[in-house]
Amino acid sequence: MKNWENNIRRVVPYVPGEQPKFSNIIKLNTNENPYPPSPNVKEALDQLDTADLRLYPDPTCEELVCAISAYYGLLPEQVFVGVGSDDVLAMIFMTCFNSEKPILFPDITYSFYDVWADMLRIPYTQIPLDENFVIRKEDYYRENGGIVFPNPNAPTGVELAQTDIEDIVRHNPDSIVIVDEAYVDFGAVSALPLIEKYDNVLVVQTFSKSRSLAGMRIGFAMGNPKLISYINDVKYSFNSYTMDRTALAAGKAAIEDKAYFEETVKKVIDVREWTKKELKRLGFVFGDSKANFIFAGHPEYPAAELFAALREEHIIVRYFNKPRISNFLRITVGTREEMQKLIDFLEQYCKK
Repeated sequence: MKNWENNIRRVVPYVPGEQPKFSNIIKLNTNENPYPPSPNVKEALDQLDTADLRLYPDPTCEELVCAISAYYGLLPEQVFVGVGSDDVLAMIFMTCFNSEKPILFPDITYSFYDVWADMLRIPYTQIPLDENFVIRKEDYYRENGGIVFPNPNAPTGVELAQTDIEDIVRHNPDSIVIVDEAYVDFGAVSALPLIEKYDNVLVVQTFSKSRSLAGMRIGFAMGNPKLISYINDVKYSFNSYTMDRTALAAGKAAIEDKAYFEETVKKVIDVREWTKKELKRLGFVFGDSKANFIFAGHPEYPAAELFAALREEHIIVRYFNKPRISNFLRITVGTREEMQKLIDFLEQYCKK
């Protein structure tokens, strides 16, 4: 090993979902929305003057921040935006998790949390979900340096009751509690009202799922103004111009089209509920997902074999070869036609 390698920060990186290069696929592995973004997004991008790209974007992201705050009935000072919720969460980790005490998050959860913690040298403890893959609120009534969890959880899709979330917050007045709501728009209840009651809560959401803008990378956090100002201080110390002009324009157009947002979210929910019934008919078991995916396993057919068989048919789902969840597949909800093809294949496979 070369001497310079002694000073390298080594991490085990997050592994994103596959973006297959072959054509003619049904892509159900990265929880993208099967429907295009609001037509207003295209209109906003068409109106962009490419000559302006020689100029830096607004570092405060004022128009997007104001559009988000107006949509949720907040002050602009209560909103922080970034390059997808991953960027937002990373900024929050850097800003808020600086204690020698371990931060807490579930053992089955978004797999970026431990990556950020390792990279930033943040101590952490992963707390097991119960046998039904649900957070036990009492497990978080302990000394800690911060708490983070998704709601609905990923990759299980299970929602934690708002009363339980508030109990966790109430028992941790000296810690920042992050509720990661990437999938909340698909039928779960947001913890957003808690930011008016508690000054240590941050609610993080994204435009990638329910607003069909995964390719634009837009995320945001909502909390009390003082906490948001601290995150902005870290952002400006890291990169003043985190969001480009195209993303700012697309995000503003998307969040202002409430009717289209509600229409597409309803489509996803309707197809999800239909798919649940079909999977249950075929013998699959799963929790009551409130996300745009279903985390399902079959007692008679190993998930790894199902994953490989589906892939041969160019139906791509997500498989995690990890303890406790190695016999489950995470299946993104696509269009009704895509999910029908999935069910048709599984029906034939389960008859073998």
